[in-house]
Amino acid sequence: MKLLLDQNISRKLPAKLQSIFPGTEHVIAVGLDAATDTQIWAYAKANGFCIVTKDVDFAERSSLLGAPPKVVWLRCGNTTPAEVESIIRTNAVLIMALATDPTSALLEIL
Repeated sequence: MKLLLDQNISRKLPAKLQSIFPGTEHVIAVGLDAATDTQIWAYAKANGFCIVTKDVDFAERSSLLGAPPKVVWLRCGNTTPAEVESIIRTNAVLIMALATDPTSALLEIL
C-alpha cells in the first residue's frame, strides 16, 4: 500500500516509511503543495494512494464519498515527526488491513 502524506505531516517521513510502505510520497513531492483537498483526493484515487492525514476534512470526505482512496486519520495532535513515524509503524498491520478490506474506507488512529 502506498501512502500519500498530507501537508500536516513531515515531508521527511516518506523516506523513513519506504521499508514498510514502498512508494509512499508527500503531497509536496508530487507537486500538490498548493492543491485543494479535492485535487489531493483525485490524485490519490487516480494513483492508488491511501491518504494519511491529521485533518478531519479527509475523514469527512471519506465518510461521504467512500473509497477509493482510503484514508488514515491520525488523531494524535501536534507531535514530532518521530512520534508520527512510530504511530504509523505501530499501526502498520491495521493500515495494511484497511487496504484489503473492501468494506472500509477510513481508519482512525487515536
